[in-house]
Amino acid sequence: MDYAATQQYLYGLKNRGARYGIGRMPPFMRELGNPESSFPIFHVAGTNGKGSVCAILEAILRAAGHRTGMFTSPHLVRLGERVQINRTILTEEAIVRYTAELKDAALRASGGDPELHPTFFEFMTAMALLHFAREDVDAAVIEVGLGGRLDSTNIVTPAVSVITSIGLDHCEQLGDTLAKVAGEKAGIIKHGVPVVLGRIQPEAEAPILEAAKAKNCRVFRVPDAYGDDLSAYPRCGLEGDCQRLNAAAALLAVRAAGDRFSIPKEAVEEGLRTAEWQGRWQRVPLPARNLILDATHNGEAAAWLDRNLALLTRESGRKPVVITGTLGEARASSVMKVIARHAREIHLLRANQPRATPFEVLEAILASEFDGPVTRGTVDSLFPVPGVCTAGVDGDPVVLTGSIYLIGEVMERLQAASPVAETELQD
Repeated sequence: MDYAATQQYLYGLKNRGARYGIGRMPPFMRELGNPESSFPIFHVAGTNGKGSVCAILEAILRAAGHRTGMFTSPHLVRLGERVQINRTILTEEAIVRYTAELKDAALRASGGDPELHPTFFEFMTAMALLHFAREDVDAAVIEVGLGGRLDSTNIVTPAVSVITSIGLDHCEQLGDTLAKVAGEKAGIIKHGVPVVLGRIQPEAEAPILEAAKAKNCRVFRVPDAYGDDLSAYPRCGLEGDCQRLNAAAALLAVRAAGDRFSIPKEAVEEGLRTAEWQGRWQRVPLPARNLILDATHNGEAAAWLDRNLALLTRESGRKPVVITGTLGEARASSVMKVIARHAREIHLLRANQPRATPFEVLEAILASEFDGPVTRGTVDSLFPVPGVCTAGVDGDPVVLTGSIYLIGEVMERLQAASPVAETELQD
């Protein structure tokens, strides 16, 4: 197989759909020799912040000299971003090799039954775990894809389980109350494994604490360690108050791991300072614009966006130009209302995803919230060549927010001399 053929095989897996459930993973992992049992794991779930916590935690471990694996999703530009060792992404050549091996293992595990064949996300989870085992990592940081209890990553028994936050998102799979969502995410809790909790509402925290007690787990709560005043929380290389919460969760995860890892104070400080995570209030200096990329895909994230846009206006002395597009009408409502309070003008885009919110829906929400200019655009027109943004005028702060998939498309336009064309594998 070459990379083009590998991509087509993976497209085929993705197009079969995301069959929610974990039953296909045990036989698949047995075929691979259960690589997930050969290294310590930090398992990170949550509605928001889990990717940032993974990035901060990985940076701290790496700064202490540990060889780190990190599995996250979705990717922004290249598929290999999902599987990293010491923040080096998996190469196309390695993806080709692993896909050929995993393809055979998947057929054996499923016995040729399409209903039992691993999904695309399960395939990528297995690829990450096998790669980390083969490369002899000292520790891996594994982000939950969706929920927790039935997510393919829940095949692992970690050193520490982390739940960053609870909000209403993916309600069709996880439930329509905070308690139901929390119950699904609490499914990552394993017997005797320490649990780290971010700042979580009492309604959502109760079922998590109940699950931790039933499984005899010690619980480390961010509010117990740092209180309620965000100014007392640790700073890190990621910008915004929400990242101080995420840094606190990452530090508690290190503490919860106890003596399993040697993390000097200097390594903690270096890891916090150097942590990087693209698309989260990420400043991208362009020749004539100050561009900020910020994935905001639900109500909880929109509240942080509200704070950041207000600060940006005070910082720059002018209202920002906002470029946005979302996936789903429910998400669109909270995000558009926040944008309307702060933007000077709004440019609407549709991500190259079937679930992208139609322009008409976004415009209908904005009609009663915003009296400035609203225009429909395309990624190609607003970002015609690498390093160029046509929205606004010279010196404007420009914020691209909404769907993480849209941010990935724009990043590709800004960075890549030729199309990478892996957006179809993002979802």
